Amino acid sequence: MSAQIAVLGAGAWGTAIGKVIAEKGKDVLIWSFEEDTRDDINNNRLNSRYLPDVELPKTLKATSDIMEAAEGKQFLIYAVPSLFLLDTLKKSLSVNSIRDGKTIIAVITKGFLPSEQGPRMIVETMEDYLPGFFRQSLVYISGPSHAEEVSRGRITGLIAASENAKNSIRFRDLLKNPRLLVYSSLDVRGVQVAAAAKNVIAIAFGILDAFKTSGKADMFGDGTESLLLAAGLNEIQILGKALGATHPETFTSISGIGDLDVTCRSAHGRNRRFGREIIEKNIIEPYKNIDDILGHIGEIGYLPEGVAAAKYIRILAEKHKLKMPISIGLSKMLDRELEPMDFCRNLLVDWDLK
Repeated sequence: MSAQIAVLGAGAWGTAIGKVIAEKGKDVLIWSFEEDTRDDINNNRLNSRYLPDVELPKTLKATSDIMEAAEGKQFLIYAVPSLFLLDTLKKSLSVNSIRDGKTIIAVITKGFLPSEQGPRMIVETMEDYLPGFFRQSLVYISGPSHAEEVSRGRITGLIAASENAKNSIRFRDLLKNPRLLVYSSLDVRGVQVAAAAKNVIAIAFGILDAFKTSGKADMFGDGTESLLLAAGLNEIQILGKALGATHPETFTSISGIGDLDVTCRSAHGRNRRFGREIIEKNIIEPYKNIDDILGHIGEIGYLPEGVAAAKYIRILAEKHKLKMPISIGLSKMLDRELEPMDFCRNLLVDWDLK
């Protein structure tokens, strides 16, 4: 198989994106860390672990050899979770087509990455590791989407953001189809902030929603959840401005309010689910703080990206002296400094929607 397109990461979202491209008649090679997932894709045309009951095209194949996956590709998409992105990137740096700058690279991972200078955005961190050819040319893809829906052809919109307009258009054309609408943007920083920060708000939304539906707190209703969404969007905009977002409309478009809304309200959302399970299952009780949760993330059974994002956003908010009561309060709660109900009650005092 002489695929010119590869996806590094065979999770739900990476598989869904690979499926979308393969259904356009293109050969796609996907890298899977787990060999059983690789074999499931190749032998059964399924990814039962991450995207069950979705039949995959014959033109989508899998490998567990990252060098094979990345070498000689025209288009390369990094799709691993933020906790594993740097390790995956480092493993692929020796690929000839990357060293020579012949590959066009996109990333669909959400979150922030740690560094000696503190939390940093994904694209700028990747640029520091990649050869100079790639500076200001990576494409960041995000939007109000769930793998479960995209893989089944539900109409969805995405943003392909890059300082290199041609690369943005190239990935837009690669991905778009009648049911997947893809738009270009130059606001790489704003789109990244929106993608990462909305997961934090979604955990808070899940907590509030669990209180509301369980009958444990009759003070919360649909209006409270809308208040949380509005206040959450304010926080995302505040952080985006501090970190160099260039277009205010980023936050009122699909990459901002659109992605925030679907992440908070959809039953597919892992961060919303995690928030609900904090109340319904006391899921964080065994852990002493955020780092302990992240160190045992495999025990949870799924990966809520908002946990790591809450840790990093708290650091960034304190560094830039930003008022972000939802994000900072959630971080304190995950660090076991606050009980969930105290976190929610504190928001009633701290919310400022001016």
